[in-house]
Amino acid sequence: MNHISQESIDKAIGVIDELNDEALEKVFENFANEQSILLEYAMTAPTEYQNEQLEGLLVYYFCLICECFKQEGFNPKSITEEQIEAHQNPYFEMLDAYFENNDEEVIDSYVDQPQLSKFMAIEVSTEDDDGTTLSDETASQLFIVCLSMVALLNQAISEG
Repeated sequence: MNHISQESIDKAIGVIDELNDEALEKVFENFANEQSILLEYAMTAPTEYQNEQLEGLLVYYFCLICECFKQEGFNPKSITEEQIEAHQNPYFEMLDAYFENNDEEVIDSYVDQPQLSKFMAIEVSTEDDDGTTLSDETASQLFIVCLSMVALLNQAISEG
């Protein structure tokens, strides 16, 4: 399996973080057009978790994750409703196993993007440059949704 390198993650961060609001909106629109069903799936989380803070975070990380795949030269197929349905139960079973034993290998074997998984774990658990930190609840929710997006996109490149 092809993995996203730390170099591609760093390049993606450089690309996304350097964009002004107008340019970020264009990038978001492009990724949203390519992965509209994945975005819709991710954006149900703020309502499901009753956490409005997730909305902006998910838009940012949706762009960043898609950009990571792009920087690595991967071109995942568009995610379908059927793929999401097939993904849900095994994904939540994997999460249960992870939270039960706090075993990162469980995540790595399911998501199969170890650098990106590790990056997301660090992102949600450390404070930003401006000193802000996420609540434990928001950090967990963001981690769960972003890992799900990574797993789905990763499955879509192997099918591509």
